[in-house]
Amino acid sequence: MEIPLLRYQNLALDQIQSASSFRLSFSDPKFFGHRSLSLFSGYCFPLNIRKWRNRLPHIRCSSVEQELKPRPKPIPSKIEVDEPKPTPLEDTHVVKRNSGLCSQIEKSVLYKRYREAFELFEILEFEGGYELASSTYDALVSACISLKSIRGVKRVTNYMISNGFEPDQYMRNRVLLMHVKCGMMMDARRLFEEMPERNLVSWNTIIGGLVDSGDFMDAFQLFLDMWQEFSDGGSRTFATMIRASAGLGLIFAGRQFHSCCLKMGLGADIFVSCALIDMYSKCGNIEDAQCVFDEMPRKTTVGWNSIIAGYALHGYSEEALSMYYDMRDSGVRMDHFTFSMIIRICARLASLEHAKQAHAGLVRHGFGLDIVANTSLVDFYCKWGRIEDARHVFEQMPLKNVISWNALIAGYGNHGRGDEAVEMFEKMLQEGMVPNHVTFLAVLSACSHSGLSERGWEIFESMSRDHKIKPRAMHYACMIELLGREGLLDEASALIRSAPFNPTANMWAALLTACRVHENLELGKFAAEKLYGMEPEKLSNYVVLLNIYSSSGKLKEAASVVQTLRRKGLRMLPACSWIEVKKHLHIFHSGDKSHSETREIYQKMDDLMIGITKHGYIPEEKHLLPDVDEHERRSFYHSEKLAIAYGLISTADGTPLQIVQSHRICGDCHSAVKLIARVTGREIVVRDASRFHHFKDGSCSCGNYW
Repeated sequence: MEIPLLRYQNLALDQIQSASSFRLSFSDPKFFGHRSLSLFSGYCFPLNIRKWRNRLPHIRCSSVEQELKPRPKPIPSKIEVDEPKPTPLEDTHVVKRNSGLCSQIEKSVLYKRYREAFELFEILEFEGGYELASSTYDALVSACISLKSIRGVKRVTNYMISNGFEPDQYMRNRVLLMHVKCGMMMDARRLFEEMPERNLVSWNTIIGGLVDSGDFMDAFQLFLDMWQEFSDGGSRTFATMIRASAGLGLIFAGRQFHSCCLKMGLGADIFVSCALIDMYSKCGNIEDAQCVFDEMPRKTTVGWNSIIAGYALHGYSEEALSMYYDMRDSGVRMDHFTFSMIIRICARLASLEHAKQAHAGLVRHGFGLDIVANTSLVDFYCKWGRIEDARHVFEQMPLKNVISWNALIAGYGNHGRGDEAVEMFEKMLQEGMVPNHVTFLAVLSACSHSGLSERGWEIFESMSRDHKIKPRAMHYACMIELLGREGLLDEASALIRSAPFNPTANMWAALLTACRVHENLELGKFAAEKLYGMEPEKLSNYVVLLNIYSSSGKLKEAASVVQTLRRKGLRMLPACSWIEVKKHLHIFHSGDKSHSETREIYQKMDDLMIGITKHGYIPEEKHLLPDVDEHERRSFYHSEKLAIAYGLISTADGTPLQIVQSHRICGDCHSAVKLIARVTGREIVVRDASRFHHFKDGSCSCGNYW
């Protein structure tokens, strides 16, 4: 099939010069400097084409994995042989060996008892002067890599130097890999530059380390140097450089690596295919990623995970979920990463039933104790109102990391259960877990949502004093909200001015919300003007100020805000609420009459209005928040009220209802739902654009501050 030639800006490409040489010229000094060497042709990867015929002889290159396999370990001798003493005519230097201790070190590593191996190695270090075989050093390198121990790397390296060990090419590559895997890239670069001889394994190791550490430009530079020296590469080499292209967002470079792989007969390689799917996805071309996936002769777990992650990355959650079910039906083994992704996708889709199925699959496939997947479950259950389920999953986890704790603490905070959030934070400290800035954001947000002023200030002050964590703008925003909740607007304004950095939009937004709740027109106008300068196209900033003017009777000023919105082309969005009943989502808009049970819904709504009016309900019109259109303002039947009415007629008495809505709940609906929860005896959970509202017995968990 004829392949079209594609030339890119800042990238000069020539035709293939010979059957064994490709040509590439990266001419943009911004990315690659002025280098030109044989690598690629100018051919571009076409989509939906027949497989290319291999125009070149099959090139077989050593890969990192092939040459870095540990050497076969000799069977340790159980008999210690005395070394012959040197004669007076021989060198008087005595070489000490301890074959028994060395064999124990190698056995410990073989059985993955790495710390025990280092304890034995410490004996050799203490006595000093022992000559170790290459196999023992190889075992110690494996222990360092497995433990990611920088201290271990330094100990092994120093011992090699002090005892005059002369490594061969294999061991030099192993030592280089040890430094790379432990994140010691500066030392790794120095070792690489000092190597007397470098093969493809050496180059692949250092280039892979640079890509893993995010130094994509340096990786490209070294790749060009390598190609100039060898004009050769294997599937791992190209897979690594495709990942570097993805890291830089350079789809044109990724396409040409793809083209080169096809010409070299590497197009069907699993590593290359998975790297290409990831690259095209991250560069915004999900269609090409799907094409590569379809062309894979054998679809592996990593391949399925890559394409599912690609769809999820671009917001195609339903397509990602469909791909997950295709993966399940294909019989390919799923791993913990698969389930973690699906749980996050279910959180985005607000699909509790799908999440429950993923949870069951997680347990069924033997990942019930996996820390990553279970942390995703905790986060999901917290985000969708199942805080008790989240706590149960958390308690069943045998190992917990700081992310697990953060997810549960944030969940309690979002649900207005600040006391439990603080309790979990204190328990976290008692168990020796070191908090990070996200931990403090979660617990301070919980304090601000629940009005725990005194405890919040204690935790805020302990950040830098006890934990050496410098407060960031988001932590200050929580404290501003805490002050605003108590009506201390002057103090909140002073805190903004005293911050050790320029105030952020979140800080001014917290002050603006406080001004709206406490109807402080002047300060609210000042905060809104600050926000306009930072986020001139953000609709909610204008809407909050519009509500401040409307509630204060400043109709002229309110009209001015409306005119500003029209001039900027900003339009208030139609409000939308939905409820899941019997595994089906039911979506409502304000005044919606498209539902098949519209008559029953409106009849139930009228009955509810009569019932709550007897308990003191009076319709409000001055607080309609925030991003709702004019139809929402004119309509009495707001979307959240219709969703609740449908939930009441579609579920058994006493069943809790959970509503999700696209906007922040308005003051009228907030008052109405509190009374609906009282007269029906139901618990109603509303997740709006601000937080969770738990309505029960005539009150809300937000304390009327949102």
